[in-house]
Order: sequence, then structure tokens, then C-alpha cells
Amino acid sequence: MNFGSVSNRSRIAASPLCCALLAALYLPACSNGTTTPSPAAETLVGQRSSRSGSSPIQHIIVVVQENRSFNDFFATYPNAVGSTVGYEKEPSGTSKEVPLKEVPLYEKCDFAHYYPRYVVDYDNGKMDGFNLEGGSGICDNKALGPYQYVNPKDLAPYWDMAKQYVLADHMFQTQGSGSFTAHQDLIAGLTAINKAKTHTLVDLPTKVPWGCDAAKGVVTSLLIAESSTLKYEHDAGPYPCLNYATIRNLLDAKSVSWKYYSPPITIGAGGEWNAFDAIKVVRYSSEWGTNVTDSDTLIFDDIKNGTLPAVSWLIPDSTNSDHPAVGSDTGPSWVASVVNAVGQSPYWDTSAIIVLWDDWGGFYDGVAPPFFDKWGGLGFRVPAIVISPYALGGGSQPYVSHTPYEFGSVLKFIEDTFDLGSLHTTDQRATSISDCFDFTQSPRAFSVIPSKYKKDFFLHQRPSNRPVDTQ
Repeated sequence: MNFGSVSNRSRIAASPLCCALLAALYLPACSNGTTTPSPAAETLVGQRSSRSGSSPIQHIIVVVQENRSFNDFFATYPNAVGSTVGYEKEPSGTSKEVPLKEVPLYEKCDFAHYYPRYVVDYDNGKMDGFNLEGGSGICDNKALGPYQYVNPKDLAPYWDMAKQYVLADHMFQTQGSGSFTAHQDLIAGLTAINKAKTHTLVDLPTKVPWGCDAAKGVVTSLLIAESSTLKYEHDAGPYPCLNYATIRNLLDAKSVSWKYYSPPITIGAGGEWNAFDAIKVVRYSSEWGTNVTDSDTLIFDDIKNGTLPAVSWLIPDSTNSDHPAVGSDTGPSWVASVVNAVGQSPYWDTSAIIVLWDDWGGFYDGVAPPFFDKWGGLGFRVPAIVISPYALGGGSQPYVSHTPYEFGSVLKFIEDTFDLGSLHTTDQRATSISDCFDFTQSPRAFSVIPSKYKKDFFLHQRPSNRPVDTQ
């Protein structure tokens, strides 16, 4: 397929669809304002231990935060590929270098982040169209607002987790799209709705909630792969109550316990957060309300009571999600409270926690996706932190994994850990995050992640009942 050329400025070169590329390690090059891996970090890459024997991991928790590019949170992180300058597209079509502004975590403007905006941002690999996105809310600068990075002091818990464990600086969205399909990809690996996998859901349903609880007449949008092009069909897709398989099918088949912790589900609010609301076989079964909860804080009870499932997804209340324009700085503390709860429990020695963000939120990132497929991906980079007593890192130099991952990499890790088989979607081609671990080492003792807000704050916090996103 021909998806355009890539600028020499990009730090990952796009190439034709080729599954083998995803497994190749990225070799960084220098550019102005860019932090590149040190020789020490490159040496660490070569010292990764390959997995041997059975894994000690018995519990995997996937924590899903909202709408931030990798560069927005980790532009200046040691050994990571980040940048304090970006590029904007001028009316003449040329690219102009622009400095990125250091800002607080609280962002007043919600920038565009759906498929047509992804195409604009990407600009055939030039990664210079972010100034053309536009935005909603009380924006100081709708054009240059995306050209920012968050003050590391506001992200101290995330940086602390990354320095103790593994920061992945090449985790890409499955698709260049928004929150609805991103959350689907984290349970299914793909949103293809036909057997040939040429018709894929993209962007968001026409009204909330996003799933089987939607009103009659709600539809979705599609990407259709036709020969060498992708056709965008706005609002031409089906009602968002879907029949494709998810990893739930594989977990149930092997009797592996799972739970999806989600905020209270009310019409127009919590349903948007809940990927399984769009999966018909779950929404209309006994798993709805049991495996799928209406409380994100229930995870604290399950940790305390010894009832944590083998696999879980944790979706925060809007206030704690890091989403722009929610008027809150509690996201890093929310995640820290969960990590601390696991770390201070008997579950620590058998757990892996993967913290990631569902989409780029419209924020600048200068690294072009490594390849393109017939489903509108890969999308842009998002942060990912891998936390476990068996995770690499914790030394004198922060450890950063430069391995190209996608959301299917998380699914593949779950599948391999519990011997589930494959969904045969993007999990089949993805590189597992297993190279973030050394399962031959003794489990490391846990060190508490300091944070501004503690667990009790979240246990007494009233649900916001606000939608996760509108894009």
C-alpha cells in the first residue's frame, strides 16, 4: 500500500507494510532539540535477558490513562527519544521549527485527535501538521497549543515509576484514531468488522454512550481498504454493539479470571469509558456487572481481600485520567495509589502493571510511526511504563526500551503469560513487551511511589460522571 513518503527529519522511517519491521530495534539519529539514547542505554538493550521457562507473573494489570503523546510527558526524560522543538506547517507547505513550551499538567484546551486530524498531523511523515488541528475549550493558542511538554515536576510519580522500572518510548497506538477505537484495540487488537478485515471501525460513534447502550440510530465511522488506498467513510459504519472476538474469549476458554474496572456507568458518561459496553456477548451476559464493574476503586478492595483477578484493565474517573481540560492534576497520584496498593500487598511478587495512554490527544510528537497498514495504523507514540519486581531498570541509569511496540504487544504478553493462543489480529504481528522483564532474577523489593494525593483521597472522591472524551 502506498501511504506517502516520510521526511528525513523523522526519527523512525516509515516503510511498506511489513510485519518483520515491528520486531526490529530502532536505531536513533540526532536532531536539534532531541534527546537521544546514551551509549549506556544502547548497551543495556543488548543485555536484555530472553524469557526462559515459565513466567512468575500471575497477575497483569493494564492501567489506561487518557490522551497524551509520549513527547508531551517525557520530552526531556534521560535516554528516551524526545524533543523540545517541533515543526509546524506553513501556508506555503514548508515546515518551520518551533520551540515546545513547558506547561503545567492542567491543559485548558482539548485538541483534535481523530483520524482526519491524524492524517493532518502526520503530513506524509513530516510530522508538522499539529498547528492545523484546532481545539475546543478556553484555549490560549489553538494553533500552537499542541507544541508543548508537561513540566516533569507535575509528573513526578510517572517519572519515579519509569526510573525504577521500564519506560517504553516506542509504544504506538494500533490506529491513528481516538479513544473509542483505542479502548477497543486494548481488548481486541483490531476493530475489523468483516471476515476479510478490510472494514475497520475508526473514530467514535455519533452519540454517547459508545456501545450497546447507545440509542437507536447511532452509527460509527469506517476505514475501508481498497487496493492501495484507505477510504474514510464518515458515519457509515454499524451500530456500536459488536460481535468480534476479544481477549475475553481466550481468557474464558482457559478459565483465566479477568475484570474490567470502570467508573460508574450512566447514560452519556461512564459508558464511554467501558470498552466492553460495545461487545454484545459481554454486555448481555452475567459478566456485565461482575467481570465488568461500575467502580474503578473496587480494585483496592480486591487487592485487600485477595480477590484480584489474573488479568484486569483499570479505567479511571475522568478527573483522574490526565485528559486535557478536566481541570485536575490527580492523574499521576491516582496511578501511584494503585501501584502502591499492589506493591505493598502479597500480589507484588507475581504481578506486572502496564501503564499506558490511549491516544496522543492531539499533542505534538516528532516520531513517525514505523510502518502503515490497511487499518489506519500504526498511530502515534503514547507513553508506556512497565512495572514489576521482574522488570528491568532500577540502576544508576534510567532504563528505556526502544523496542517498537503497539497495543497488540500488551495483548501478546497476556496471551503468552497464560498460554491463551492468539486472537489473530494485531497481536499476531506485535512484539511482546516480554523483553522488558528478566524472569531469571529474584523479585525486587517494592519502593513506595511518592505522590501528592494518597489512596484515601480517591476512596472518598465522588465520581464525576463526566464523559471520557468526545473524540
